[in-house]
Amino acid sequence: MKNRRVVITGLGVVSPNGTNISDFRNAIQKGSSGIRYIEELNNLNFSCQIAGKPIYESSYLNNYFNKLQLRGLNASGMEYGVIAGIDAWKDAGLEINKNETPLWDAGIIFGTGILGVDKFREAIYKVDEGQVRRLGSTTVIQTMASGISAFLGGILGCGNIVTTNSSACSTGTEAVLLAYERIKNEQAEIILAGSTSDSGPYVWGGFDAMRILPYKYNNDPVSASRPMSASASGFVPGSGAGALVIESLSSAQKRGATIYAEILGGHINSGGQRNEGSMTAPNSEAVQRCIIKAIQDAKIQPNDIDAINGHLTATSKDSLEIKNWCTALNRKKKDFPYINSLKSLTGHCLAASGSIESVATVLQIKEGFIFGNINSEDLHPDIVAMVDREKIPEKTIDFSPNIIAKASFGFGDVNACIIFKKY
Repeated sequence: MKNRRVVITGLGVVSPNGTNISDFRNAIQKGSSGIRYIEELNNLNFSCQIAGKPIYESSYLNNYFNKLQLRGLNASGMEYGVIAGIDAWKDAGLEINKNETPLWDAGIIFGTGILGVDKFREAIYKVDEGQVRRLGSTTVIQTMASGISAFLGGILGCGNIVTTNSSACSTGTEAVLLAYERIKNEQAEIILAGSTSDSGPYVWGGFDAMRILPYKYNNDPVSASRPMSASASGFVPGSGAGALVIESLSSAQKRGATIYAEILGGHINSGGQRNEGSMTAPNSEAVQRCIIKAIQDAKIQPNDIDAINGHLTATSKDSLEIKNWCTALNRKKKDFPYINSLKSLTGHCLAASGSIESVATVLQIKEGFIFGNINSEDLHPDIVAMVDREKIPEKTIDFSPNIIAKASFGFGDVNACIIFKKY
């Protein structure tokens, strides 16, 4: 099997607390939350009336879409994914291919959970009213899951793999790992990897109906998302997109590209919804196995990990996640790595969470800091028993991590873990 070194050369993000890399970096360093009150959710009688939603002027889209592409555009996930993807591509110093010949060694792996919900709703009404001919020519690409990868692939002119993966909350982390594997095995040189998630009541409504979103913080949105806290009462829904240009080291060196970090390895698995695993709960053995296998694939030791960017959603399962990390690494208390959760600042961005959080992880490695966990002043006692307080910083600390493990654990009992290293 081939075993080339693989690096990250470009980043792009559309997050509730920053719609470009500069603003996003500043927000996570300062502990600035992007969670806000959403009047529309109140009008629709949601119990949870807050969310993490990226904010930008409609005119901002003119930088990424032409007039024809903007006509009838009503898919927030498409917007987020295209913005993050193109920004990452340009950040990597890559040009948009204007030639008739595709870039045979460049591809797209860009995941989503669901795409174009608002467009789909719009289309349903028109069909039910007998107005099929008024659907427009872009309804299909805005509502098919692979619309985002197809759209980006067409803009950039990629001729390698162009596909969309979908694995609930682990989608984005999985996309990065799939890109890594393809490049490591000499099947591509450059892959734009990431994920996106629509915003709005038609995405978030099902979770509100499940009563797993916090409803006591509608007047205090910033305090609502509380990973690892004793007072956590559910995850805050979020949305956005993250994108990373994954590239072979030889290609990056040949181009003279800036290298943010290296990917050492990783692992993807499922708990099979057995052994206490279910559609919404993890099989702990599978989670631990995913972490252990990722470490083995990266050819490092558990003690080499300086920090963890966890899944940690602000639910009752946060303590179990910490326990699984302790078991998999055989580390606890003062020996435990630093750990943080971006969700305290953005909410849970669903299918986009893994990619946005991977961007945050890479920024920590590149710029030498560990961002803080806001709203964690009252750590859950079960977590306090396993990990020292100093390992769960409330504010950003100056620390230069060499290796960070980033993991995502999703609906359906699916898991993904990546090992990132300073280059």
